Amino acid sequence: MRAMITAISHYVPEHVLTNADLEKMVHTSDEWITSRTGIKERRILGQNLGASYMATHAAQNVLEQRGVPARELDLIIVATVTPDMSVPSTAALIQDKLHADNCGGFDINGGCSGFLCALTTGAQFIESGRYQKVLVIGTDAMSAIIDYEDRNTCILFGDAAGAVLLEPTNNPDWGIEDFELHLDGSGAPYLCVPAGGSLQPASLDTVAKKLHYVRQDGKKVFKEAVKGMKKVVSSLLVKNGVDAQDIKLFIPHQANKRIIDAVANSLNLNSEQVYINIFKYGNTTSATIPMAMSEAYLDKMMQKGDRIILGAFGAGFTWGGVFLKWAI
Repeated sequence: MRAMITAISHYVPEHVLTNADLEKMVHTSDEWITSRTGIKERRILGQNLGASYMATHAAQNVLEQRGVPARELDLIIVATVTPDMSVPSTAALIQDKLHADNCGGFDINGGCSGFLCALTTGAQFIESGRYQKVLVIGTDAMSAIIDYEDRNTCILFGDAAGAVLLEPTNNPDWGIEDFELHLDGSGAPYLCVPAGGSLQPASLDTVAKKLHYVRQDGKKVFKEAVKGMKKVVSSLLVKNGVDAQDIKLFIPHQANKRIIDAVANSLNLNSEQVYINIFKYGNTTSATIPMAMSEAYLDKMMQKGDRIILGAFGAGFTWGGVFLKWAI
């Protein structure tokens, strides 16, 4: 028995922050941002809403699409690095908003690889036979932890949510076939939010030093992201006896178009095999992959039985990939 995706949707806030807007906020330009990242605009969540707000909208869309009442959910798994609050979990807040009265749930922090961590965790609950309906969500309000006076990070990130429903299948032509997850904690200093945890609790000093914002060594992250995603996708292809030309779609984490292009070129994937929407949304962390899948599905770029590969790299360092056959 495998886990398969039976419904998928996403949500983005209405407010658009363009490169032209950023030109008025920091020393940068549309040409500089576009040439280095591929990003033209990103969405920003309104104040006092939180990641659970976006996640709930995406989840409601998924349940309506599948025709499944929230009370039938067995489990909610939420990938996020921007929870509404430290305690309780974002999954608990979503469960309450959905009135999903018969399920469990928890959050996963896997950085930009978080959705793949959540997806593969949910798949194990399905494959074990323990659960029949698992809702997996990637949601991040990155604007809450970005310093809009730091041009190296504020140009990169946006807010969004994506969600999928996992259910069991015995059809060998559908579902999640294989995955890999990797972790190298020595990369922690290169992409992190230094304060706000038990090591450096919030204080006047940590706020004054802007230690609650994302800090990133862009060159180091770029190099490791290309290497990590290339390695994991190549490994999945080899293990499953699949050539690159047999992949219908490679859906990578949308962090930087140059990273995506470098990985795709190294794998000999053509442009029609690679889904890119970073120009519209920027890096939405845990939401990038489910949102890209949702848009690709809406654009009818995937059909039942198509071979799809997902790949991500993020803080940790963490990276991973998922090989699946599309089921809807």
